[in-house]
Amino acid sequence: MKRATLQALQAARRAKRPVALVADLGGGREQLVYGDALDGLAPELAEAVAEALRTDRARRDGDRFVQPYPPPLRLLVVGAVHVAQKLVPMARAADYDVTVIDPRPAFASAARFGEGVTLEAEWPDEVIERLAPDARTAIVTLTHDPKIDDPGLVAALRSGAFYVGALGSRKTHGKRCARLRDEGFDDAAIARIHGPVGLPLGGRSPAEIAISVMAQITQVLRAPRGDG
Repeated sequence: MKRATLQALQAARRAKRPVALVADLGGGREQLVYGDALDGLAPELAEAVAEALRTDRARRDGDRFVQPYPPPLRLLVVGAVHVAQKLVPMARAADYDVTVIDPRPAFASAARFGEGVTLEAEWPDEVIERLAPDARTAIVTLTHDPKIDDPGLVAALRSGAFYVGALGSRKTHGKRCARLRDEGFDDAAIARIHGPVGLPLGGRSPAEIAISVMAQITQVLRAPRGDG
């Protein structure tokens, strides 16, 4: 890799900007292609870069080799509850940067989550707006308390997060959807919410629910578009 290319790549990584290194296998030429600036590229190249960044996998595209360098995956967890205590280590093991958000300081504490976990004892809408979720961010609300979950969901639906999930029964989710319609969200926006959250594995304990949530996040991130 050329020095100038390496410096530009390092700058993109510091800025958490999605980028791919595209190398000409025949001529040795190389270029950086930014995932947020694909307009104007040849359709084949834009598609190859977008797919490499989405799957985190290098790929060969004819005479070109595409090596993706996506920004870190992030998980924002609203509600420092028992399910969150099980979900956080699973997400960190899957290489997510995790932030736990709960305006109740007694819940959002290092004593409950251990060292090294980012805790925000503020209202979720304020934190989510500040963190600016993008297409590498998942958001899950877990408190069962509309006063806390609803502001988080409003902020999540206004963001570019690739996954939004909310804990609760179907009845609870129906009431939640009604409140969100009152906030001005249409059916298409509300349909972004995975509720009840998680794959239907039949889990009941906090750990089992956390497994189903992490599995669904992975499915949404990795499954080819249109496959559910």
